[in-house]
Amino acid sequence: MSLDSSFLAQVRGSAEQLTQRLDRFSQARVLVVGDLTLDEFLTGQVERISREAPVLILRHENTRQLPGGGANAVYNLAKLAGQVKVAGLVGKDDQGRALCRIFEEVGIDITGILIDPSRPTVTKTRISGHARQSVTQQIVRVDRKSDELPDLDLQLQLAEYIRQQLDTVDAVVCSDYGDGVLTAAVIEAAVSHPRTIVDAQTELNRYAGATLFTPNLPEAEQAVGYAIKNSTTLVNAGRDLLNLTQAQQMLITRGEEGMSLFEKMKDGEIYQQDVPAFNRTDVFDVTGAGDTVVAALTLALCVGASGWEAAVLGNLAASIVVRQFGTATTTIDEMKEALRSLLSLDC
Repeated sequence: MSLDSSFLAQVRGSAEQLTQRLDRFSQARVLVVGDLTLDEFLTGQVERISREAPVLILRHENTRQLPGGGANAVYNLAKLAGQVKVAGLVGKDDQGRALCRIFEEVGIDITGILIDPSRPTVTKTRISGHARQSVTQQIVRVDRKSDELPDLDLQLQLAEYIRQQLDTVDAVVCSDYGDGVLTAAVIEAAVSHPRTIVDAQTELNRYAGATLFTPNLPEAEQAVGYAIKNSTTLVNAGRDLLNLTQAQQMLITRGEEGMSLFEKMKDGEIYQQDVPAFNRTDVFDVTGAGDTVVAALTLALCVGASGWEAAVLGNLAASIVVRQFGTATTTIDEMKEALRSLLSLDC
């Protein structure tokens, strides 16, 4: 891995401070408002072709259930030692109960998870198979979800819960995967907190006035309506996104190009800070990496980190989870080890 010498020098100068930030993650109190998803991974060995239809018959071996969507952001925050509350909806079904159980096992406060009996828990079931002595490959994915919005009464209950929690948390994270939880009433309640971080795939303007947004490159391009091809269009996009959302900061995550943090100064000028990607080679799966960035970034901001420090720690966390297949999390110890490895690089 090759990083700019001036950037490495900056990280080395901030190493003690960054480590102290990590040590204080457990002090941060965060409420996540999000579209909660359960990811199921069902695997089995191929026995034969069915006589009923030209399809494979799998002998079931195991089923794993993990938090996905906005639930992955919640889980990442907890695995990084944050004090986490969650506001969202699940169905009156086994998948909703499984998701709540997973949360409770890591100490997440699920008081704000409401039951919506008319809609299923959003669930993505990936069925994979393998022959003897062969790699496992995904065969099909089955999604459970509803395109209907939650009942107005549930929307208002969720908004009221959020308002009740605002004084008890250091930040609110909105994790919008387009599954219907983030309605106008819920968003209005969430963005009234002085530190609201938004991770939304579309319609960023709905969150106008939030503190910080974390779009990836395609999401940023969709929001501004043009391609981000070079440094000039990147700066223009940062400026246009800040104007669109009236945010204090905008973090555009750019994959192997790292991240760019934009902030509008008092004189109207746009201040840009770039954080290069720490891991460009050992990348196996970027699924859920954005949730990991949001989690580490949010915890860092809650314990006093600057925007640049928070972006560095978010980038560091993402560089770890992309080394694993599927939605993954990391820990403070792993982040400290990754930081030590980064500091050992030659300029």
